[in-house]
Amino acid sequence: MAASAHPDTVLCDIHQRQRADGPAAILGIGVAYPTNCIHQDDFTDWYFGVTKSDHLTKLNAKMKKICDKSGIKKRHFYHTEEMIGGHPEIIDPAAPSLGVRQGIAANAAHSLAAEAASRAIVAWGRPAAAVTHLVVCTNAGVHEPGADLRLAGLLGLLPAVRRTLLYHHGCSAGVAALRVAKDIAENNRGARVLVACTQANILLFSPPDDDAHVDILVAMALFGDGAGAVVVGADPTGSPVERPLFHMVSASQTTLPGTDHAVVMNLSERGLTGSHLSVEVPMLVQGSIERRLVDTLAPLGLPDVGDGGWNGLFWAVHPGGRAILDGYEAVLGLEPWKLAASRHVLREYGNMSGATVIFVLDEIRRRRQDGSDKEGKDCEWGVMSGLGPGLTMETVVLHATGSQDEK
Repeated sequence: MAASAHPDTVLCDIHQRQRADGPAAILGIGVAYPTNCIHQDDFTDWYFGVTKSDHLTKLNAKMKKICDKSGIKKRHFYHTEEMIGGHPEIIDPAAPSLGVRQGIAANAAHSLAAEAASRAIVAWGRPAAAVTHLVVCTNAGVHEPGADLRLAGLLGLLPAVRRTLLYHHGCSAGVAALRVAKDIAENNRGARVLVACTQANILLFSPPDDDAHVDILVAMALFGDGAGAVVVGADPTGSPVERPLFHMVSASQTTLPGTDHAVVMNLSERGLTGSHLSVEVPMLVQGSIERRLVDTLAPLGLPDVGDGGWNGLFWAVHPGGRAILDGYEAVLGLEPWKLAASRHVLREYGNMSGATVIFVLDEIRRRRQDGSDKEGKDCEWGVMSGLGPGLTMETVVLHATGSQDEK
């Protein structure tokens, strides 16, 4: 009888057989947003009207200036004037409203996430039952069973799907969820990971306050509702089913030192009213962003960066705000068109927290497919980046492989 294999050999063999042979890839993208749309030019009057704050004329004028400089044309919201009117506790600073807000937010998050995820699955080209893992990040509906199980039921995922739920990770949530999906896909042979990120602004919604800091007005002028979804998997099966759009080359997370005060989110009985969005954020980003990107990219030795510097890459930057994008552009010396996709998404939808970067990635995909991205079509390597509370910087290095329709 042959001698039994050494336990270390058996363990290594099992370990190897469980893992994918190649890097994770994005196989399908879908986005969704509410039909209720408010143009930024009209938002200040709408907001002060619905919150019964028309008497605060100085704040009204200040907010109009913020909206004018925001780089946003319109935003979409699940909540409506009628919905807020039916729940006066939402605009009463003395009244607890968390239960009402969470109920509205959960309905918004589930419906938007299901719509975006369905589109991502169609773009991927395989049935929902082939999804093996689900990663959901949301700011809405802190319930158990949670948004992950609700979404799995809405989509008809198998009962054995392995679920991961991320709550309240802020604007970096989308990139963080993709980092988690990358790790799952590469460490589980045959895994197909559905990522869904969804944002409901009603948790943050609050009336203006004569004593409040300007960051509350900034938040009201910036955030909108939306959902983005992505299917991630390694070792695509190939034509005619799976076509990788972007390979996920590496992923990293780092915290910028001394910035934990800059973005704060506190959930209270009145929603996220204890939150703080410092006007220092763009300056803090400018002081740290290049060093952090060098630390992330230098070990990879990317061939197309070279003499072109940062302009040798394509950029999927989460548009946290116009000043954030201006900071990236100035510090990295980016040509204006490098952030065109991010600025387009900010203009058309505002900041939808973690979901926004998926909108940006989808816009880059669309431009590469239809040929409208003439300046960036030759950039194979790219960076997806998002900033959240901490300040936490999430980065994924991407390699564009072409469209799902190309060989």
